[in-house]
Amino acid sequence: MICNLCPRRCGAERTDTRSGGVCGQPAMPVAARAMLHQWEEPCLVGEHGAGTVFFSGCNLRCCFCQNQPISRGGVGKAITPERLRQIFRELIDQGAACLDLVTPTHFTPAILEALGDEVWPVPVVWNCGGYEDPETLRQLEGKVQVYLPDLKYALPGPAKRYSGAEDYFQWASAAILEMFRQTGPYVMENGQLKRGVLIRHLLLPGEMENTRRCLDFVAEHFRPGEVLVSLMSQYTPQPGAEGNLRRHVTRAEYRAAVAYMENCGITDGYTQERTSAKEEYTPDFDGRGV
Repeated sequence: MICNLCPRRCGAERTDTRSGGVCGQPAMPVAARAMLHQWEEPCLVGEHGAGTVFFSGCNLRCCFCQNQPISRGGVGKAITPERLRQIFRELIDQGAACLDLVTPTHFTPAILEALGDEVWPVPVVWNCGGYEDPETLRQLEGKVQVYLPDLKYALPGPAKRYSGAEDYFQWASAAILEMFRQTGPYVMENGQLKRGVLIRHLLLPGEMENTRRCLDFVAEHFRPGEVLVSLMSQYTPQPGAEGNLRRHVTRAEYRAAVAYMENCGITDGYTQERTSAKEEYTPDFDGRGV
């Protein structure tokens, strides 16, 4: 296919065997791990964990990515849509509370084929970086029950500097509005998210104004009870980090972000202890489960 699935619209030729584009992946799915994952938000984990499939490749270039071996390092195993569908069933048989599809955008056609017309017994979660094209998202209507997008940036400066996507906010904001159009206000049953949008924002050291602007967007577009927000403190410096990114988020920074979130009237969601910045949150991408 000539790929224009994401905002990059790079027009790369991607086939079953030929990789291309910013994501650097073929058209067929490539995955590095399938597992019951305990470190998603509590409303997604349930008793046994989220049934998580970690796909390889990414349309962003985040210099602080904790999943670099799969996002940019080429780690992963090519599978067919039929095998992916089998993986979904295996995860459900293991007790998965949801099907958690991590960085799935560039494999949208194959994932749609794997999901098929089946009514799955657990929610399908689209766990993405937020840099999404609403036109691609519209193909998922009725197939995805929970959207789990990042809202990394509202300012073009850090978006360009850290992720190579100066236009991030214009696409992410439109994508989140499309996600909400599809799901409507979130639905929680017995502490488990069955439908809706859960927006993640990772506080970056020294970028408090960016965080404020992201929270402003949520407060301006959604009323209480419509979306969930997860304000994350788990930024971990990566090798080669420069400037503020060489350090963790300070207590004062995170307290200020939590206070601003509360002052915005955003009360539906999650905050984290600063001790959440742990390497064990990142699994071994050794191909198990794939």
